Amino acid sequence: MFLGLIILAVVAFLLSAVMVANYLVGTYNSLVELKNDIVKAWANIDVLLKQRSDEVPNLVSTVKGYMAHEREVLEAVTQARASVVRAGSVGEKAATNDMLEVALGRLFAVVEAYPELKADESFLELQKRITRLENEIADRREFYNDAVTIFNTRIESYPDRFVAGWMGLRRRPLFKARPRERLRVKTSFTK
Repeated sequence: MFLGLIILAVVAFLLSAVMVANYLVGTYNSLVELKNDIVKAWANIDVLLKQRSDEVPNLVSTVKGYMAHEREVLEAVTQARASVVRAGSVGEKAATNDMLEVALGRLFAVVEAYPELKADESFLELQKRITRLENEIADRREFYNDAVTIFNTRIESYPDRFVAGWMGLRRRPLFKARPRERLRVKTSFTK
């Protein structure tokens, strides 16, 4: 009978060890998957930011001929684009993205004063492409923030917190764009 209790204790210990090992491996793998989801989501945003940034010089050159007296608006767009290209971190990219959105908003608002520009096919096509990219960026930003929220919740929750600490995982920042109502677009329709 004593031998039976020892065997039962050893089996119970081995089963417990297997369960703990399965938990640790499963948690480790799922946290790695979440981390990679964030990297993938950010890469998708980054591609779209680059595509939009690549369209800006075409937009500026198309608009330049029509808007000779709106140099300030064109310079703001050009400077904002340069900031986006130089930005490195998620926070920097979010901030420079806001600057570019404001500058493009000003540009598109000023275009209203130039009916011949509003009718230009090149401009209209560029405006459509940039608008489409803006919408895709907003969609991808939502996916990125969802992935970051799930990741941050997991690494801060018990008992996953222990495995995350062992892996050296830290909170990731959300891609925060300022609300549109705070991004007041200043326009000047002087020629």
